[in-house]
Amino acid sequence: MLAGLSPARRRLVAALLALVAAAVLAGGAAWLLGRPAVGAGAPVAQERPGPVLLVPGYGGSTAALRPLADRLAALGRDTAVVEVPGNGTGDLAAAADALAEAAEAALERTGAGSVDVVGYSAGGVVARLWAADGGADVARRIVTLGSPHHGTALADLAGRLAPEQCADACRQLATGSPLLAELNAGDETPEGPAWVSIWTAQDQTVTPPESARLDGALELPVQSVCAQARVGHGELPRDPLVQAMVLEQLGAAPPAALGPDDCARLSSG
Repeated sequence: MLAGLSPARRRLVAALLALVAAAVLAGGAAWLLGRPAVGAGAPVAQERPGPVLLVPGYGGSTAALRPLADRLAALGRDTAVVEVPGNGTGDLAAAADALAEAAEAALERTGAGSVDVVGYSAGGVVARLWAADGGADVARRIVTLGSPHHGTALADLAGRLAPEQCADACRQLATGSPLLAELNAGDETPEGPAWVSIWTAQDQTVTPPESARLDGALELPVQSVCAQARVGHGELPRDPLVQAMVLEQLGAAPPAALGPDDCARLSSG
């Protein structure tokens, strides 16, 4: 086709083709889907809630998250519990890959522009790994529930006393593990989504409970809302008060601090 053109026109056409190729490479499939390319820097619209993905913790039990998923679904939210590989005890990076696949499937299924993610226990660390690897570009809200963002002494103990029974995820959740050291070395809450950390001061699995604090996130200890609340680590996804706190933060309104004045209202649900 170019052979019949003059040298000057051939150079012009070649330059235009190069520009088109560069644009396609930059936009890729995200452009074809009508969504910004990963890393494009477009802000995630906060007022349009999309599907919700719930990520289980160590052990991978999806049943623990089913009550919260059902409550979200009852409000009309498209909700899915992510199944993580290795029964939730394998490499957390592989679990983050599973979350990435689930997020892409949810966006394609619903046509939404973003997802909300709730990560329970180790699932919150998985959500952070996913966000750091590009997921922040399509996440509207990320809520972590009792997540050992800075490790847990329980994993430290398991690694010392029974190393043969401390699986990959167990070692990765130890205080100062290479995975957590890298994850926490920079910005703990990458720009894009709004971040919320909900945790309980009575946690005996994530020890100390303050390990669930996340720099840059809205911090919501359960007892800062209802001082007399008795919620352990295992109760976090199914406790009615905690569920109400999660629903509050996943609505169309921006995430907001909660306090004692909200205790009665949230507990009644």
